[in-house]
Amino acid sequence: MKQLTQIATLGHFGLIERLTSPFKNTNPTTTFGVGDDAAVIDAGDHYLLLSTELLLEGVHFDLTYFPLKYLGYKAAVAGCSDIVAMNGRPKQITVSIGVSAKFAVEHLEELYAGVRNACEEWGVDLVGGDTTASVNGLAIGITAVGEVAKDRLVRRSGAKENDLVCITGDLGAAYMGLHLLEREKIAFAGHDNPQPDFNGREYILRRWLKPDLRADIVDALAAEGIVPTSMIDLTDGLASDALQLCKSSGVGVRLYLERIPIAAETRAMAEELNADPIVAVLNGGEDYELMFTVPLEMRDKVLHFGGVDVIGHVTKAGAVLVTPDGGELPLTAPGFEGN
Repeated sequence: MKQLTQIATLGHFGLIERLTSPFKNTNPTTTFGVGDDAAVIDAGDHYLLLSTELLLEGVHFDLTYFPLKYLGYKAAVAGCSDIVAMNGRPKQITVSIGVSAKFAVEHLEELYAGVRNACEEWGVDLVGGDTTASVNGLAIGITAVGEVAKDRLVRRSGAKENDLVCITGDLGAAYMGLHLLEREKIAFAGHDNPQPDFNGREYILRRWLKPDLRADIVDALAAEGIVPTSMIDLTDGLASDALQLCKSSGVGVRLYLERIPIAAETRAMAEELNADPIVAVLNGGEDYELMFTVPLEMRDKVLHFGGVDVIGHVTKAGAVLVTPDGGELPLTAPGFEGN
């Protein structure tokens, strides 16, 4: 009998590559397919961008503490962030849900209210979807459609040696927000009317429950006349996403630990939980920030519009994290299969 391959042996990215590598593009309008944040379709004078996300109850969210309205908003962020990571603007989404009998119509209206808030905020249209029964819990599928000018498309594969590595916002807050919620869930298990105290923890909770879509960065880059050489959204953790960008571009990277922005609230929560905030940054994920690379001479332009930090540079090969004392640690990520 042929021995079957366990999914865990391939890891997330290895599994995608294994499943999709036999497929070949046959339509001339398919410019780029699997392997980036979004597929790229030739639409004549511009590119059409297409991406999809699947969120499962018990895997990606816990309705014990996740308000449905926030969940709808975050699901929209998850889909549209991939469009933004290609330097594009989301234009339409579809929403498909699998729903078990535990949900009433009013619950689903709350979910869609969150989606509607996101659409209104970003100027995105809900143009379709599907609804079906589910045996257990809730499943949400988001397909996002966007567009980008052909001369402004950014992929993961364009980073060049000596380019600067830039990130938006701060990292690790979403992961610590999740751990706070999980701690309180355990602490109040069995209570009929739990009243957890989240005073002073609003920032990390918002970062997990209602993250921002960094479409503002696309606008800022355009205003400064900058087209990054590569870009990826930070959803799997800095380490995993950096390695994915390196693999796609055929380069290495040196990231400097002391330059990675971590919010004070993130550090405080990590200390309270006896956790290392660096682990949250490297492997936590769900930050929905952007990492991009630009040529060295664009440093001042990038820093001009604020909210961006230069945390390292692209190298010929290898991926390392440089500690404040000058030590070097190999950049690794659970489940990542690189070259």
